[in-house]
Amino acid sequence: MAEFKTVIADPKNKTTHQKVLSEDKSNALVGKHVGEEIDGIFVELPGYRLKITGGSDKSGVPMRGDVSGNQRRKILMRDSVGFNPVKDGQRKRKLIRGRTLSGDVSQVNLKVIDYGPKSIEELFKPEEA
Repeated sequence: MAEFKTVIADPKNKTTHQKVLSEDKSNALVGKHVGEEIDGIFVELPGYRLKITGGSDKSGVPMRGDVSGNQRRKILMRDSVGFNPVKDGQRKRKLIRGRTLSGDVSQVNLKVIDYGPKSIEELFKPEEA
């Protein structure tokens, strides 16, 4: 399996935090879906609840929550994730990835739903030797 780079959005403070998960913690997230809520213990945030909002694979192909599976697919898109049209009514066939997390995914986007007793900055503070 691969390591996941997580981007955790904090809507209260309007900040984001990045954390690279080790392979064993990444394996716990494999099989989860976009839109699913997970416990913060998976990303070393005890007491927190997080929602998976999206992600991308190693080539930068975005994940979509309305496409089942974890394969890449070409779908006809309007204004949406992965395509911003230039003209009104423009549609285009674009490559996207399904909503299920797999080993091919390299980045996972998360959003904080419930906060724990400590702040994220305290939990992610680098250890000083």
